[in-house]
Amino acid sequence: MEFSTPTANTWGNGHTSPTVSVVIPTLNEERNLPHVFAKLPADINEVVLVDGGSVDRTVDVARELRPDVVVVHQTRTGKGNALACGFAACTGDIIVMIDADGSTDPAEIPLFVQKLVDGADFVKGSRFNHGGHSHDITKLRKVGNDGLNLVVNVLFGTKFTDLCYGYNAFWRSVVPVLDLPDTRLPRNPDGSKHWGDGFEIETMINIRAAVDGMNVGEVGSVEHRRIHGETNLNTFRDGFRVLRTIFSEYGRMRGAKKAGAHRSRGVIVHQHGPRNTAASKPLPAPRQRDEVGALSTEIKRAHPHD
Repeated sequence: MEFSTPTANTWGNGHTSPTVSVVIPTLNEERNLPHVFAKLPADINEVVLVDGGSVDRTVDVARELRPDVVVVHQTRTGKGNALACGFAACTGDIIVMIDADGSTDPAEIPLFVQKLVDGADFVKGSRFNHGGHSHDITKLRKVGNDGLNLVVNVLFGTKFTDLCYGYNAFWRSVVPVLDLPDTRLPRNPDGSKHWGDGFEIETMINIRAAVDGMNVGEVGSVEHRRIHGETNLNTFRDGFRVLRTIFSEYGRMRGAKKAGAHRSRGVIVHQHGPRNTAASKPLPAPRQRDEVGALSTEIKRAHPHD
């Protein structure tokens, strides 16, 4: 699948091709970026690199590899905050989130985009769906992932096959629905993270997409080992954080039901062939641009030289 500028090629029923923004959180990833950037599809419209205070040449290398890269400095710490800052800076119709360590394959991006064009609102990668695999996950992490996956599917009526994998894509118009922590809030005085600023962000957005009743699709994805450096993931600490997220989101859903705000239709995870709905689904306009753009403006004002 090819991507295009808003005035160029068209897809399906003649609608303009969606523009695609890729968000890449980074922290001291200068050695991995050449590999990651080299595998980005040529027609990606925008690359948003979110830096978490790297002390190496991460930002410089990114600019050398791709002069048009958008560099954003996250406002607090943690992957969740990095992604929220990145989403706020995106201008594409579609947002794809990948990792900077080489574990997620940028060459798979067209599969995610096609699933969205075919009718999904939100698409998550799965290492355990058709065509998926992991070269990195340990037996202990696999057991933990399966257990957390089961809890979510029982509580929320979903059919996720892989909960704790951070390769996701969605229409930019759904960002306000995900209701992520405000990037403008200051850091906590005690140094603790705001809820949603850590690795739990991946579980949080998956569940919120489901609870909102979005059409959620899955794409088989191959996870590779980190190329250079050490992972920031801690199996037990982050596993308990994900479990806490699940029950927190369950309480949030029940509260919304009582308030009458919960949608009645449930999530459907498409695990097999995509729906052929491109002819009936018009390209979503970039809704909520004022809300998302406001955060982007704040970030740019705070870092005028980036």
